[in-house]
Amino acid sequence: MNPESFRAIVHDWYDPLYRFALSLCRNPDDALDLTQSAFHKLAANAGRLREDNKAKSWLFSTLHREFIDHYRRSRRFPSTSLDLVAEPSHESPRPPGSSLDAADALELLDALDERYRAPLSLFYLESFSYKEIAAVLDIPIGTVMSRLRRAKDQLRARLENGAANPGESLPFPGKVDHG
Repeated sequence: MNPESFRAIVHDWYDPLYRFALSLCRNPDDALDLTQSAFHKLAANAGRLREDNKAKSWLFSTLHREFIDHYRRSRRFPSTSLDLVAEPSHESPRPPGSSLDAADALELLDALDERYRAPLSLFYLESFSYKEIAAVLDIPIGTVMSRLRRAKDQLRARLENGAANPGESLPFPGKVDHG
């Protein structure tokens, strides 16, 4: 890969890749590290990438694998700074029927488990097709479709329940009763 091609790929995919990383890890510094790591791996393995048009899928897949590796390491070796521990919030939930702004939507997205957040982010924030998501996440298309459905069901249930506490994780619903 020549330097001009590499610059063009960075120019085209840096922002979408960073947004995907941020949707996964929810930390701007970690998202920058993941994004930089993906481009570093692209530069180191550029000879193995035969077509520049395959860079999008390769970058998103690489970033996702890096996130999973980082997540596994952090679960095995957790570290928490007491300065970063937030005080519990005693705010009342958002009243049903009130409007949802972008910050609320991102907060709801952040509350999803990573296995649901990743395909939802790729589909709605990055406009990936089911096939592209399956390639990036290395899962079958049917799994992509079921995870998107479950993620939407969890978000719908959360919205119908007034989006309880922001820090509270979302349970996996067996089925959502829609009426």
